[in-house]
Amino acid sequence: MLRNISLQDFVIIQTLSLDLDAGLTVITGETGAGKSIIIDALGLLLGERADSSVVREGCEHTEISGCFDLTPSARAWLEAQQLPVTEPCVIRRLVSRNGRSRAFLNGHSITVQNLSALGETLVDIHSQHAHQALLRVDAQRQLLDGMTKPNPVLQEVTEAYTHWKQLRNELKQLGGYGKDRQAQLTLLRYQVEELEALELTETSLETLEAEHSRLAHANQLLESGQIALTALEGEQGTAALSSLSLALRELSNMQAHDAKLAPIVDMLDAALIQGQEAAHELQHYLDHLELDPQRLDWLEQRLAQLQDTARKHQVRIEALPALLVQLREQLLGLEQYEERAARLETELKQSLKAYRAAAAQLSQQRQQMAHTLALAITDKMQPLGMPGGRLVIEVQAQPEAPPAAVGTDEVLFLVSANPGQSPKPLHKVASGGELSRISLAIAVITAQGSEVATLVFDEVDVGIGGGVAEIVGQKLAALGTQRQVLCITHLPQVAACGQQHLRVRKQAQADRTLTDLVRLNQSERVEEIARMLGGIEITAQTLAHAREMLGRH
Repeated sequence: MLRNISLQDFVIIQTLSLDLDAGLTVITGETGAGKSIIIDALGLLLGERADSSVVREGCEHTEISGCFDLTPSARAWLEAQQLPVTEPCVIRRLVSRNGRSRAFLNGHSITVQNLSALGETLVDIHSQHAHQALLRVDAQRQLLDGMTKPNPVLQEVTEAYTHWKQLRNELKQLGGYGKDRQAQLTLLRYQVEELEALELTETSLETLEAEHSRLAHANQLLESGQIALTALEGEQGTAALSSLSLALRELSNMQAHDAKLAPIVDMLDAALIQGQEAAHELQHYLDHLELDPQRLDWLEQRLAQLQDTARKHQVRIEALPALLVQLREQLLGLEQYEERAARLETELKQSLKAYRAAAAQLSQQRQQMAHTLALAITDKMQPLGMPGGRLVIEVQAQPEAPPAAVGTDEVLFLVSANPGQSPKPLHKVASGGELSRISLAIAVITAQGSEVATLVFDEVDVGIGGGVAEIVGQKLAALGTQRQVLCITHLPQVAACGQQHLRVRKQAQADRTLTDLVRLNQSERVEEIARMLGGIEITAQTLAHAREMLGRH
């Protein structure tokens, strides 16, 4: 159960530390005072999504912490996740102005996903809009399935669906069913033949591009080569080789007088030899350099063809050889997997058959649970201002419907609010107050079968009043003998049933508004109940009525 919750700079709460006891704790206050802020903080503490709006104006971050006694299921979950098991369990959540949040469990960092999973074992929150969610078909199905926890039959259906979907996806990757696969084979064979006709390899592509570059620049190559040859072997006195020869000759004559010139002479000699060889090779290159416009035109057409092919396949030209290898592998794989695909189709049929069998078993379980749950809800509805009303849960089996992770049934809640009326879908006949009462009946039933130690009800009594409200209070108080129950209410009949009473107050201080929460003693409870009963002026009669209500509980 929740022992303490502390808030720092949360929305319009500056500082709050609240100790909580077992039993039924009621939280009341004026409309707009911020009663639901406490529930919002608890939800955030237990893993709900955070954003910067929860940080009090002018502050850098908000901090929420809670101290819990561990339930057996919470302890088992912590052990399974290899997280520290400590009594009491302390959870902290920090949310900064930029919207980032951090969570800690007993001083150790924990992910929000894990925090949310742990929170489901600690606290069960029934929001004030739960009765609206009850109108959704998927919520009605989830409610029915949730009556069996754990639900191995539902788990088997989910696993069978996952296996069927995996086989179906694998078959699609192989080319799908026979007709689709044949179409893909035809396309792959055409693409491979088209690329093979190009007779293209990485080496041949490089050769093509090099030859094209040479022929496209042949005139420039010839002109520049001739200039270079002239510079090497041109007129006496200006040619590089002539100058090297002259320098070598002069220094060779002088080295007899100074041995230090010998290394220089050797270098000049080597340079002259290299220059002569370079001039010879350059002359040979120029003699064989040809201008071939026809060959150049063919190369340009060839490269244009490659460019068109590459554009069609949405790759670069240099990637075409690799693409051919890839397409060959796909073609080979598809041809080899004809047998594999046929086997997959057989496995898929068997998987679908197994799924249908599991779904049929789930449908049968739902049929049985629907009758039990409908009777239980009807029984709880009777004293909640709906005498003679009844709830019917229809499970419409659809054995040939497309597979889904939750089975193929349609679950529909039908209600008859008055004796003699045939049951109709909730969204067609139930008023807001009736929905609220049905939702409350469901909450009481599900809470009785839950291991969660703390139950939170956020204005689930909306739309009711009078004697029905007192009955709701009594039922919540009865739940409080087994669990810790927190209830935000605007009804004095419910508030009078609480073992602990908290009042939310909103106060204006200078240029800001703050909310605080105070525990009420007996006399303060009388005043608060009287406020909830009375109008603008609290009379002695109203106070007497409040004392009478508290005295009955």
